[in-house]
Amino acid sequence: MSDKCPCGSGLFYNDCCKAVIKGTKKAGNPKILMRARYSAYVKSEIDFIVNSCASSDGIDREATKQWSEKAEWKGLKILGTEKGAASDSEGTVEFIAAYVLNGLKDEHHEIARFVKSNEAWLYDSGVIKTATIMRDKPKLGRNEACPCGSGKKYKQCCGK
Repeated sequence: MSDKCPCGSGLFYNDCCKAVIKGTKKAGNPKILMRARYSAYVKSEIDFIVNSCASSDGIDREATKQWSEKAEWKGLKILGTEKGAASDSEGTVEFIAAYVLNGLKDEHHEIARFVKSNEAWLYDSGVIKTATIMRDKPKLGRNEACPCGSGKKYKQCCGK
């Protein structure tokens, strides 16, 4: 597989997040785990998403799977990190995960808290920042030609 990693590192998936997701390598810090978690959403690796949490209480596995599969993932931006060194027991990563879902562009902006347990970094909690949701494409007006190709106005065809 020669696909670039979804996390935006510029590396190939096999050389980047795949080993962390598949459990053959531990994430060395919260930023690496955050990148792997984003890639897991893109690849619909729901077990990794759940298992990389400090607690799976309250995780709706089916809703997570649906969001992962239905979203068109557009990219991950790491805005900043605090702590998370080898000697730390916690750290934070501020990130924005961009995606399109149901024709609407959205950005999940979060300050995520990670904790180290048994030498493994885990997602603990996060503070979600609000974002503006935008249409992926311009809104179709009722008096415009219907995109189905009928030649009728949208309001007299598919817009009923």
